[in-house]
Amino acid sequence: MSERTYTALIVDDEDLARAVVREHLAAHPEIQIIAECSNGFDAVKVATEMKPDLMFLDIQMPKLDGFEVLELLDPQPTVIFVTAYDQHALKAFDVHAVDYLLKPFGLERFEEGLQRAKARLSSGEPSKVQATDLSASAKSDWPLDRIVVRDGTKVTLIPLAKLDFIQAQDDYVLLKTAEKGLLKQQTLSSLESRLDPKRFLRIHRSFIIQMDRLARLEQSETESWVAVLVDGTRLPVSKSGYARLKDVLGEG
Repeated sequence: MSERTYTALIVDDEDLARAVVREHLAAHPEIQIIAECSNGFDAVKVATEMKPDLMFLDIQMPKLDGFEVLELLDPQPTVIFVTAYDQHALKAFDVHAVDYLLKPFGLERFEEGLQRAKARLSSGEPSKVQATDLSASAKSDWPLDRIVVRDGTKVTLIPLAKLDFIQAQDDYVLLKTAEKGLLKQQTLSSLESRLDPKRFLRIHRSFIIQMDRLARLEQSETESWVAVLVDGTRLPVSKSGYARLKDVLGEG
């Protein structure tokens, strides 16, 4: 009985690093390399279209880092992180990577990681990590300065500075900028945990605003409060949201 074959994608911005992985995999005909990518955008596109079983993924890359790539993939492949930076190790295992190869690594260490990956693949254990889990694992040492959103194979980067507000929509959030609104599959609470509380405030169970977009507070006819943004957008404010706003604005 022949050994089961698996497809693999190699993602690294360094040509030499990809060549090392490719060379080590040459002794494993059961691993079929279907593509190589030198940046995160290409990795998301190729992985979305070709759905590899296994991914050798660098972490620090231009355009998108390895964690952002992984966050955007559904289904997610089994992942072996390959990086020159050991400070990401704990995060890598938090997001269920099967191994973490620190460059430069030898053949023996590579084989160890590959065997772990094959064991994970043959067990049928799901590799999927919810974006909420990824965010929670990273919030302490992975500062959020932008949000990545995927629509098909297209990836959009939204700098936090451009956000006006965020709205919960079931299992999604609507990320609203002056130009457009984009949906991302993530809960409002998980995103809130990674935002700077000095800049962003939850004013309602369904809304987070960027504080410098707040123009004023108004009372509605029902005596509830409404947040009016600088562009005229009106958003509801809950009682707890009003209390948080008063606290931040220094009102008694």
